[in-house]
Amino acid sequence: MRLGDKVIEFAEPQVMAIVNVTDDSFYDGSRFTGADAIAERVERAVAEGASIIDIGGYSSRPNAEDVSTEEEWKRVKRGLEAVARQSVGVAVSVDTFRSEVARRAVEEFGPIMVNDISAGEADEKIVEVVARYNLPYVAMHMRGTPQSMQGLTDYPRGVVTEVCDYFRERVEWLRGRGVEQIILDPGFGFAKTTEQNYELLAGLHRLCELGYPVLAGLSRKSMIYKVLDLSPAEALNGTTALHWEALRQGARILRVHDVAEAQQVVRLYTEYEKWVSQ
Repeated sequence: MRLGDKVIEFAEPQVMAIVNVTDDSFYDGSRFTGADAIAERVERAVAEGASIIDIGGYSSRPNAEDVSTEEEWKRVKRGLEAVARQSVGVAVSVDTFRSEVARRAVEEFGPIMVNDISAGEADEKIVEVVARYNLPYVAMHMRGTPQSMQGLTDYPRGVVTEVCDYFRERVEWLRGRGVEQIILDPGFGFAKTTEQNYELLAGLHRLCELGYPVLAGLSRKSMIYKVLDLSPAEALNGTTALHWEALRQGARILRVHDVAEAQQVVRLYTEYEKWVSQ
């Protein structure tokens, strides 16, 4: 996939570093509000092997408070400015469902990836921005909003089947509106129970078979720390275990808080794959 002069290759899995320019994300180790802290986080993430930096100014954790478009943009702009100052040369993603934030980001800072938790359902105009600038677009499965999603977990035909069917229809809709560079995110933790998250992970290969790169956002989520009776801060080891399984199922991007550890999983899995294929 292309972002201007940058190319993202999926022959090997990629690591996307989370940079939340917020003060209320579920894991406090991912919150970076000051310019110096953001710049330090970006520099370290790149040094540890991240190929994509994901800037977010709106917390999408369950029951998170809503913030205005202007406040979200102020946060995202602060993050993008920090990345620009670092001149890191990696791909930059903006985690937003708002067309205005995406438009300002690309027009002020150049080609970006758009990471949309609503797959264009919250603000259809975001798809127009993506198509106009031919941006890579991460479409995530979610029902409702971060405030209502955990009450929308009924999947009569099974969560894997319904998520795959959703994306078959959504991809057709996106392509019909000119979106060409599509990445799919099954939305672990978004309108899914703990049990459904594991069902989805076990069937992730079915989503990968649709023919688009798949992003797995598992890092330190409640499906890990609730099962282990831990806090998010203690969930790194569990995250590493699930990252291996996501790669085994076919995921091409790991969206993570802990870049060095995720990159180690990728390196080990890549080495393992050489022997499996013999």
